[in-house]
Amino acid sequence: MEYLGQYAPLALNALKALVVLIIGWMIAGRISAVLNRRLNALPQMDPTLANFLSSMAKWLVLLIVGIAVLNIFGVEATSLVAILGAGTLAVGLALQGTLSHLAAGFMLVLFRPYKLGQYVEIAGTSGTVKDLNLFVTELVTPDNVQIIIPNGEAWGSVITNYSAHDTRRVDLVFGIDYGDSADAAIKIILDMAKGDERVLDDPAPWAHVTNLGDSSVDITTRIWCKADDYWALKFDMTKAVKEAFDDKGISIPYPHSVEIQKAG
Repeated sequence: MEYLGQYAPLALNALKALVVLIIGWMIAGRISAVLNRRLNALPQMDPTLANFLSSMAKWLVLLIVGIAVLNIFGVEATSLVAILGAGTLAVGLALQGTLSHLAAGFMLVLFRPYKLGQYVEIAGTSGTVKDLNLFVTELVTPDNVQIIIPNGEAWGSVITNYSAHDTRRVDLVFGIDYGDSADAAIKIILDMAKGDERVLDDPAPWAHVTNLGDSSVDITTRIWCKADDYWALKFDMTKAVKEAFDDKGISIPYPHSVEIQKAG
């Protein structure tokens, strides 16, 4: 009994610490959610910055909770500061990767190369930005796959932002047979482009012969549209031009295979 009695205070402190951790975690999450909602309600607030600040608030609360847990076990805050001060080099070396991600997170929020909801390519991975917090950037691919990229890697790599501007250019290449009229094909393409209300007048639609291939005359088309219309316009124009070519008797070459058999 005396043996068990020696560990009773420790068990009680462990139970207290567990309760504080659970309650602290819930409070941190609640504060983060409320702060994020309040910040996003401000007219001039950037959603990316609001998300980052709410994430920072959550981690600050958890830091306070961690100090409170240490106090339960008899570690005073002043002692903790002294310990951390003495072990600054060791802690810095151990957490240099994490700290670099934290610093990169601040740089990403400061310069804002991408924002929540934008479609980007980071370190060779493409997706829509769903979250940017202190340590990582979360992307969601078009087929709903979650991609987690450490902020340090995101900041140190090439970032391609497909949603940074309000407009985008759609580039299409159509191949026609050598026996067909290039001028007629170009007129069909431009008519299709001008007939689509999503195509912008400025810059004007552009279509020219750009290559004489092995089996086709290639016509490159460049049309501008709003960024939100990019993919739908690209697919619709491809289908519309193909059907218009069929109606006007303009053929689109495709590879042929010839089988040669040796007699005897």
